[in-house]
Amino acid sequence: MGLTVAIGNALSGLKASQTALEVISRNISNAGTPGYHKQTLNVVEVGRGDNSYVRAGDVNRAFDPILQNYYTKQLPTTAFTATQATFLDRLQTSLGKPGSAGSLDTMLGNLQNALDALATSPDNYATRAEVVNKAGDMANTLNGLSKEVQSMRRETETRMASNVDQINSMLTSLADVNMVLADYGVDKNTRNSLLDQRDRLVSGLSEMMDLRVDYNPDGTVRLATLSGASLLDVKPSLLRFEQAGSLTPTSEFSIDDSQSGVGKLILETPNGTRVDLVKEGAIRSGTMGALVQMRDTTLQEAQRQLDDIAAGLSQVFSTVQTPGTSNGTGFDVDLSNLQDGDDVVFKYRGSDGNDYSARIVRVDDPTKLPLRSPDSNGMKVIGVQGGAGFPTATHMDDILTSLNGWSATNSGPEFSAGTPASTLEIRSSAGAPTVISATSRWTASDLADGDLGLPLFLDADGQPFTNSLGGKGQRLGFAGRITINPAVVQDNNLLVKYDANTASGDSKRVEYLVDQFNSLRFGSNSSAGAKNGGFRMSGTLTDMVNQLVEFQGSTIQTALNADATNRQTLDAISSRMEANYGVDINEEVARLMELQNAYAANARVASVVQELLDTLMQSFR
Repeated sequence: MGLTVAIGNALSGLKASQTALEVISRNISNAGTPGYHKQTLNVVEVGRGDNSYVRAGDVNRAFDPILQNYYTKQLPTTAFTATQATFLDRLQTSLGKPGSAGSLDTMLGNLQNALDALATSPDNYATRAEVVNKAGDMANTLNGLSKEVQSMRRETETRMASNVDQINSMLTSLADVNMVLADYGVDKNTRNSLLDQRDRLVSGLSEMMDLRVDYNPDGTVRLATLSGASLLDVKPSLLRFEQAGSLTPTSEFSIDDSQSGVGKLILETPNGTRVDLVKEGAIRSGTMGALVQMRDTTLQEAQRQLDDIAAGLSQVFSTVQTPGTSNGTGFDVDLSNLQDGDDVVFKYRGSDGNDYSARIVRVDDPTKLPLRSPDSNGMKVIGVQGGAGFPTATHMDDILTSLNGWSATNSGPEFSAGTPASTLEIRSSAGAPTVISATSRWTASDLADGDLGLPLFLDADGQPFTNSLGGKGQRLGFAGRITINPAVVQDNNLLVKYDANTASGDSKRVEYLVDQFNSLRFGSNSSAGAKNGGFRMSGTLTDMVNQLVEFQGSTIQTALNADATNRQTLDAISSRMEANYGVDINEEVARLMELQNAYAANARVASVVQELLDTLMQSFR
């Protein structure tokens, strides 16, 4: 080997070592930078005849597409459960621990205990005042819970609007990164930095929503939702959040834009196509998916359950039950007191020997007919058309048509008009089912007109709750509107005094109300938790409160467990990525020392060769 070859090899080694030192220096300086992928220099050995030397090759960036895919898929799942757990944990705090002071079941228990005490001392002012106080506490608790639920729903929309701005910003930045990556003239170091930025942006977007990520050979990416809606393909799409105003319990999502009362999440593609991501079900995971589910399903289900409790609470006090009059083959029931939403319940024994229960419900809004059957108590439901002057002869004709049509297909009893015209006859006949009982259940409007029920709780308009189904239904949002009757607050004698002649020590009304607490059964107007098994509350008021507490507690605990599991999974994947992508300072320092030694060796060779060349040149002088 000649001296020129030796010095060339030494200089080549020096250059390779210098490049490697730059890579190591870059790794060490970015050891704590999120999303940085460690880099390594590919040193190439070149052989020419009897000579070989090394040169610096490409700078490689650590990247595992399979591992990255797992990470991208786990991010939205973890973000979904984390967001869900945050909101549900707040709901759990508002509901309170079962049995604790201020919890819903404790408030109801306090009211029931106060009512039991009043039954033994109806003439005691302090005992009556305690019932009024506990009734007010119960109403205030329901108001507060409803307010908190709607506050969280409004917060979901605020966060969605904020997240949309972040998503648009990241999509725009990712489009800019793609544009530079598509230029093959970009130097390797810049490309590696851009690839780090690309992965950071993809990860940020994945936390927001579930994505399908396609990596192109040039390092650029294409993004779409898992349902196929394009987010980035050369040009980015634009997300818009169109708010519908402040949310209330009646602000519900509907695929019918004219009926929907919540904000819209619109995706505008570069060619001008508009896609409603919520309506199309395109957002299924990530922070955005969790916010949509909390707003439209989970929190609204909690609101409906609170409304069911408020409805039952009001009806325990205001419902007057009037048993039908036996007519020999069945019962005559007076319909004149029924208001919109009130009902008649009857029981009959079918030809198969089994007993069945059914409800006849007055419905003034014809768009609500026919009603869904059975209800959450398992009772068959028949809706009949009400309206002004109910029940006129015309109403009765329509009622009989509806009821006998129902009987014909359900093997029910026979129905006919009685005397007076407001009387409905429910009869057994040859070969027909045997009618066992029939009771009219209607809402008391006055405090002391002789009825044992009383409107202790009122709606926001000062009217009693009748469970009217008109519009979106009186029940929807009732937990936020329920209030105690101010007349009872001013004169608590009305808890006992059901007519002008009631004695101060008469316990008949209070005993009636205590019995209502223990025997009157209610049910949800609609299913709750349909995605968790279709649970519907039913039973006495106490049963329903316990079911709400248990259902929400189970839902919350499931969400918290899922969050913990997904966090552990993401941590495991992140640890694997850290091992593959991360910078090990000790390893880099060790490699740095090796390169320093190699650099010193090559420098020494170059120095010796230089000295020999100088000596040789001097010999020719």
